Amino acid sequence: MTRTRRGGAGLGTPMLAALALLVAGCGSERAGDAAGDGGSSRAAARTPSASVDFPCPGESPSPTPTSRGPADSPSVSTTPPVDHYAENHGFMVPIPLHGERRCDGLAAAERIEAALEPLRERGDFAPESTRGALTGLGYSAGKVQSYQNGSAGVSFLVDARPLCLEGTMNSGGTQVDAFAGYPDHTGCDRPSGGH
Repeated sequence: MTRTRRGGAGLGTPMLAALALLVAGCGSERAGDAAGDGGSSRAAARTPSASVDFPCPGESPSPTPTSRGPADSPSVSTTPPVDHYAENHGFMVPIPLHGERRCDGLAAAERIEAALEPLRERGDFAPESTRGALTGLGYSAGKVQSYQNGSAGVSFLVDARPLCLEGTMNSGGTQVDAFAGYPDHTGCDRPSGGH
């Protein structure tokens, strides 16, 4: 079999040149970078700039932390070091709630704490009792998980999407956290693997 080959001035050369320019230019500037800055946009991608939290009903406003900008400390690099462990395990970090959903999450956590307090005072840390108290609040039995956590405690998870409510109860108290799920995962349970 004979192959025919065109010279360098054929139609393929301009296409290859254009493709080479595109490939060489890809990734050199990222969203959030100033032109020519060369810094990473990873932090900007993880932190939404438009999310503003406000005090929810019954919550006292927290003081806003002051941050030092690059003008305040010119010798300090503004590019955070790359933490590969955190980067590789980011899929297991819950997505925080913001705005009105944050208030809804705090209110739901308070209702759960109030419903579990009688059980805690009696020392009833049976998963079945906890599940019963949570379904008594109107959560579907299929969306409530509870399990023994040590000899004198119980852990629970409620899938009330868009809210996820997770907590523990033991003789020392009840703790409930509300969040919006996990990145790259559709459920409220903590994922065991990422990509």
